[in-house]
Amino acid sequence: MGEVRATVKLTNAADMALVRRNLIRPGEVHSLEVNALIDTGAVSLVLPSFVVERLGLARPFKQVAEYADGRREEVDVTEPVLVEIMARHTNEEALVLGDEAIIGQTILEKMDLLVDCREHRLLPNPAHPDQPVTKIK
Repeated sequence: MGEVRATVKLTNAADMALVRRNLIRPGEVHSLEVNALIDTGAVSLVLPSFVVERLGLARPFKQVAEYADGRREEVDVTEPVLVEIMARHTNEEALVLGDEAIIGQTILEKMDLLVDCREHRLLPNPAHPDQPVTKIK
């Protein structure tokens, strides 16, 4: 198995709300495309500090993150960021740590995306190829 990566567009969700309220122009929205690691072992969205700064995201609180080796560390958590992958989108807070963007389980579930480790790619769920379907029960 090799790693799976995807192009991900990240947008400051607070900026988008300001545009909808006509408080800023669309050209003032902080947005960035990154080549993110898709990690089914990670639960949350992870963004490095430099990406958070480029997006102009606030860090309103902290949370304890547990690494694969069992270490725990208190890290900053961002305000919501709009995450777009393969024409699907969701809002998600991000843990601020490391040196690369990581897409975890919550985003994959909300966007109804599957990981094809053999072909090193991300796929829409074949049962719902045109749009994500979220389970509620």
